Amino acid sequence: MERQTMRLVIQRVLESSVTIEGKVVGRIGAGFMVLCGVEDGDTADDVRYCVEKTVHLRVFEDEAGKMNRSILDAGGEILAVSQFTLHGDVRHGRRPSFIKAARPELAVPMYEAYCAGLREAGVHVETGIFQADMKVALINDGPVTLLIDSRRTF
Repeated sequence: MERQTMRLVIQRVLESSVTIEGKVVGRIGAGFMVLCGVEDGDTADDVRYCVEKTVHLRVFEDEAGKMNRSILDAGGEILAVSQFTLHGDVRHGRRPSFIKAARPELAVPMYEAYCAGLREAGVHVETGIFQADMKVALINDGPVTLLIDSRRTF
């Protein structure tokens, strides 16, 4: 059986916020804006891998201007937003298929475990609201945008 994969899109930002029905529900300064997609069948191992990869990515500049510092080193924050469409399959037809995206009964605890793991690692985390119609704003720094999947296919 094919192993499932938790997917992240990580953007290094100067600031980011998420607004729902005109009200800002999460806002950060410098750090990461993370879109987090859970696939049906993901496990705690997928969450652990994604947490470790997120907090130890060396994409913040050191004194020499090299990307050598992690979000922990830089004292950055994370805005994490649940994003089931990361598992949209667009290979066939014109409408994405979301059949592999986890149902809320699995996705919510996995997303919450990811956020909790980031906090346990020492990062301040803000979030959106699961299944809400969210408006996400950000100022991408660099720009630096990375893709992570727990199956390590890229």
